[in-house]
Amino acid sequence: MITVLVANPKGGCGKTTIATHLAAAFAAAGLRAALADADRQGSSLGWLQARPGNAAAIQALDWRDGPEKLPKEAVDRLIVDAPAAMKLKKIEELLRLADIIVVPVLPSGFDEPVTGEFLRQLETLKPIRKSRAAVAILRNRVQTGTRTAAKLDRFMLGVGHTGVGRLRHRLVYPDIAGRGLSVFDLTGKQNEALREDWAPVLRYIENNDPAMQAQAAGE
Repeated sequence: MITVLVANPKGGCGKTTIATHLAAAFAAAGLRAALADADRQGSSLGWLQARPGNAAAIQALDWRDGPEKLPKEAVDRLIVDAPAAMKLKKIEELLRLADIIVVPVLPSGFDEPVTGEFLRQLETLKPIRKSRAAVAILRNRVQTGTRTAAKLDRFMLGVGHTGVGRLRHRLVYPDIAGRGLSVFDLTGKQNEALREDWAPVLRYIENNDPAMQAQAAGE
């Protein structure tokens, strides 16, 4: 099982959209996916409740009181939607369970400093210092060719962690959120193009499968 924690203390950076889409992407690929909601707002749980019965199945886990509840069924990919404004102790508690932490960042003068400080805090935590969990930065709601996008690219050069692509700013994301859907559940060329935006982060997650890495180390 690969466990992916989606986290950033900055509210409104798109954590839930990214967490739900990662879970939906793996489910659509035929993998057994689970989505754990550790945020008091419960947005990921609400998305799962609204999800149509004919969509690819995703197991729901309520972690708002802590990560005690384990998947009832076998799982290949577990995605964790972390709360905003987490204290370091809470971050470390969730990070101990994760193989990868995906940190969303918006092209904004408000988001970049908060994200930079969060990354510095992560580097003090044992799972990161001991390289037990990988850190990946995902640029979100990017409008290519703009000044803010260029500024975000410069920010990425100084963070010292892997960038795993960029998600374009598109209205389809908020439009389908209330229906429990993702672009991986929709047809059409436009949605196919949007799914391509997710390819780098999905590939990064697959390449950091701890089971595959352990097998490679033993060869």
